[in-house]
Amino acid sequence: MKSLSLLRHAKTERDSETGRDFDRRLTERGQVNAERVGAEVGELELSFDLVLCSPAARAAETAEFAGLSPRYDQRIYDASAGELLAIVQEVDDQIGRLMMIGHNPGFEQFASMLLGTPIDMPTGALIEIELPVDQWREVGDAEGRIVRFLTPKELT
Repeated sequence: MKSLSLLRHAKTERDSETGRDFDRRLTERGQVNAERVGAEVGELELSFDLVLCSPAARAAETAEFAGLSPRYDQRIYDASAGELLAIVQEVDDQIGRLMMIGHNPGFEQFASMLLGTPIDMPTGALIEIELPVDQWREVGDAEGRIVRFLTPKELT
């Protein structure tokens, strides 16, 4: 059994100072929400063997404010559901609990694919999906089960 948690970056500014999407930063509300999600992760005593994160500013800041120590993977930025699946399928099988921090629409589409049902992930949402596989390369469509789904709104 494997566990995959997807954390969508928290609320961001509309435009970055540079004009690049990659450089968009968290708003004050986004910072508070990321801290709340991180506090809840701590309260629930959730631990992860590996945290993979998009290197985009808003994802990196979400990890920072949530108190997570990620390994950055450029492929997560702007990834499709299929590309996210490929990243997960490459994970070492010694890893039992994986978290990824990234972006929509890819994260919503990926979660929906794994669960076999549409799911909406607002900014700052965390979904934990249990996968009935022993090896990450076995992960496929409609196999997952939601263990928990947290949104910043319900943590206020």
